[in-house]
Amino acid sequence: MIPQISVRYLNHSHFNCYASLINKLSLLSRTCSSASDNALKLNYINGQRCHVADEAEERFKIREPATNKLIGNLSSSGPKTVNDGVKSALSAFPEWSAQTSIDRGRALLRISKLLRQRNEEIARLEVRDTGKPISEARCDVESAAECFEYFGGIAATLSGQHFEFANGSFAYTKREPLGVCVGIGAWNFPIQIVSWKTAPALACGNTIVYKPSQMTPMSSSLLGDIITEAGLPLGCYNVVQGGSQTGRLLCEHPSVAKVSFTGSVPVGKKIMSYCSSGVKHSTIELGGKSPLIVFPDSDIDNAVSGTLMANFLSQGQVCSNAARVYIHDSIIDDFVTRLMERTKKMIIGDPFKQETQVGALISEEHYHRVKAYIDQAVTEGARIRCGGERVVFDNSELAGGFYMSPCVLDSCHDDMTIVKEEVFGPVVSILSFKDEEEVLERANNTVFGLSAGVFTKDIQRAHRVIAKLQAGSCWINNYNIYPTGFPFGGYKESGIGRENCAQTLNHYSQLKTVYVEMGDVDCPF
Repeated sequence: MIPQISVRYLNHSHFNCYASLINKLSLLSRTCSSASDNALKLNYINGQRCHVADEAEERFKIREPATNKLIGNLSSSGPKTVNDGVKSALSAFPEWSAQTSIDRGRALLRISKLLRQRNEEIARLEVRDTGKPISEARCDVESAAECFEYFGGIAATLSGQHFEFANGSFAYTKREPLGVCVGIGAWNFPIQIVSWKTAPALACGNTIVYKPSQMTPMSSSLLGDIITEAGLPLGCYNVVQGGSQTGRLLCEHPSVAKVSFTGSVPVGKKIMSYCSSGVKHSTIELGGKSPLIVFPDSDIDNAVSGTLMANFLSQGQVCSNAARVYIHDSIIDDFVTRLMERTKKMIIGDPFKQETQVGALISEEHYHRVKAYIDQAVTEGARIRCGGERVVFDNSELAGGFYMSPCVLDSCHDDMTIVKEEVFGPVVSILSFKDEEEVLERANNTVFGLSAGVFTKDIQRAHRVIAKLQAGSCWINNYNIYPTGFPFGGYKESGIGRENCAQTLNHYSQLKTVYVEMGDVDCPF
């Protein structure tokens, strides 16, 4: 078992955002009342939880990753339920869109306040759904609250331009809501993702129907309770549970104006094809295989901290992870030694305990997928320096969970499958490089372009390298930090559009141009 010794990178503010609150909280029971009381009512339509009115063919068993215990069964919503959700959003649209942007902003601020008040409840629900450590889950809820706070604060800034022409004539533009928006989320950050899609949609005057991942269905319904409590018109926010069939029904619904999707590249391409039939607006946030480049003048301990941040948050199940870490060959031995020392000290265990730093992978299937990547990497010549093993606990509560020790691989090369494909697990691949030009070419040699990072004390080199990296979200001397307002999104096959920033308002509104003639029509006929 890995020793329970604290790791320095966990002192970063990302992990301490709720430290003062955590120390004051008493231990709650493992079972969250919000989940158990409403286990069969996870759809949320017209301001209330409800059962699936008609079932699609897909059925799912919802399991707690930490224990592999069954939480409940989930049926996919069929055409009637999907239509009920869209109709609810349509009925709420006239009232909500007619409110002033200031009033909509105030409503979002109320949602933010309620999220903060219920942080512990939601965080524990997130742990049950995802298996991530409670310290991370609390920060995820705070991030969701900040998202509503941010878009509530800038809702009133949604405005157009004024253009002057001859004879006193002029034109102006205005931004108007799209209508009913659909959000489709991934399972790794449930409360964050639903907030990143819902807050800007509501800020612009749209209404929304959200489909969470069938693996993490609970927190989006609880958000519905909060939005209703905040006083928004019933139907502004709806949740329709289900799998791929339900997602397609939502994307192809004729009354849906926009789809925002977070997930894998293959599914993202399908979503785009579904939207194309109705020429719907779309924001697509997909996967990555991002590079992190460490130059020899870097502070090695700080670069190791960045590598841990870039690979082991949420058990490595993060789309922006820098799973390709390029280390200059003059420091690679020292770097790997320090990285191994820090990695071995990470605390794996019960995600409900504050000291836990590594929780459970999302499912048995995903555990075996990640393990297969590691085994194949070894076959292709990689060397396991630490981790990559199943961690089994004597504790009867945790015995069924799928825990993996964080894995460091070195002797990797660019042609390996694990270097080219997204693993989505606690695995870092170490590669060496000799010079700047070489590593830039290798770093950009991928179909992905989500994120990238560089560690160096040479600020000119830092900006020069970042300018040449083909990625949408980049860091210098840090990694996987997302302050509110930080535009998130990628290049290439990593997606289209940006989330969690002011520019996002443009993706949830449409531009109307109006020409005002101040004289007579100059007609040549």
